[in-house]
Amino acid sequence: MCVLCKGAAETRNHLFYECSFTGQIWEHLTKGILGNSYTNVWSEIVTLISKCSREKNSLFCIRYALQASIHTIWRERNKIRHGEKPLPLSKLKKLIDKGVRNKLSLMRSKGLKGRETILQFWFETRLQIAIERME
Repeated sequence: MCVLCKGAAETRNHLFYECSFTGQIWEHLTKGILGNSYTNVWSEIVTLISKCSREKNSLFCIRYALQASIHTIWRERNKIRHGEKPLPLSKLKKLIDKGVRNKLSLMRSKGLKGRETILQFWFETRLQIAIERME
């Protein structure tokens, strides 16, 4: 049984990101980037991150959001399984978003070629989500 939503068997596909709990995290991180291509189906996510047809900043942000969310979700799952108190969903979203922003800020400050605007791109995707929620 999934310890995060308590509503389904825990499988890879469920945990990443068909679960009602983790799906909200994935949507928060990637809906602004993926737009109409948004999905929470594992096999489709793997296809999305494997294609090089997306713009470089977009592809990097999706891949890094995937890595950061998998790591944080798995860590949270293990904490709960070992009897620790779960973090609220809003806290997990902020924690992962902050981790992504820190990585992108570091890349920008190091002056990595082709990544000068990556942090701005990430903020634009956050703004897009906020605008959609207001409509």
